[in-house]
Amino acid sequence: MEVHELQKKSLQYRKWIVKMIYKAGAGHIGGSLSCVDILNVLYNHVMNVSPGNFCSPERDRYFHSKGHSSQALYAVLCDKGFFDEEMLDTLSQYQSGIFGHPTRLVPGVEHNTGALGHGLSVAVGAALSGKMDEKSYKVFVMMGDGELAEGSNWEAMMSAAHYGLDNLTAILDRNTLQITGKTEDVMSLEPIEEKFRAFGFSVASINGNSISELVEAFSKIPFEEGKPSMIIANTVKGKGISFMEDQATWHHRVPSVEEYELAMAELEEEEKTTGEHDA
Repeated sequence: MEVHELQKKSLQYRKWIVKMIYKAGAGHIGGSLSCVDILNVLYNHVMNVSPGNFCSPERDRYFHSKGHSSQALYAVLCDKGFFDEEMLDTLSQYQSGIFGHPTRLVPGVEHNTGALGHGLSVAVGAALSGKMDEKSYKVFVMMGDGELAEGSNWEAMMSAAHYGLDNLTAILDRNTLQITGKTEDVMSLEPIEEKFRAFGFSVASINGNSISELVEAFSKIPFEEGKPSMIIANTVKGKGISFMEDQATWHHRVPSVEEYELAMAELEEEEKTTGEHDA
């Protein structure tokens, strides 16, 4: 899929995310909007995974460690045909098939996530299994920057480097905000690039809301043979909705009627010019 086509996808996904959360009366809107461009490029340009091959041992694997931002993942999985669009309107409702955090009950979800700090460990296990079985599949995992305070991430990084898992790519959604404020105020992460390199990863830092930069970065993995790759995706929380962007209050908040209508109007206006500039 070409860059301009992916840009249009991102706008559609953002509309679905806003609608999902508005109708559900709950959801992590800010983080879903910050990471959806990454998921878009992964599923529509990079990974070999689909409803048709999801049971194949040769498929690529994706783990959504920042599980509270499940709404972005559901939008992409729906578009890929894992379940019908009507299910998006049932998010977190009684007897719904999609929930506040990803579980394996949802078609297309590899593993239950949302207990933050565990996704990378599971991804390391999947990548190590691929190496041991001499499989060619690739493993991807997305983490939120707020979850890096969990020590299990750093243990997993040591393991990934120790076993030379160059079939593993970790992506950090670096939107710099978590539920209680700025990550640097809550638990400082910087200098984050140096830390990842010290733990044995080959690192690239990009604009994680730029479709073209994402496409370019993923085209180069593994960045170094014999090393796991880390993409620091510098994103904007609430990306695409002017009054939500870079606001910690939109970590978990439901739009009012007026806010919903304004958000959808902004996205529809953006659709008119998409392809003229990056998403």
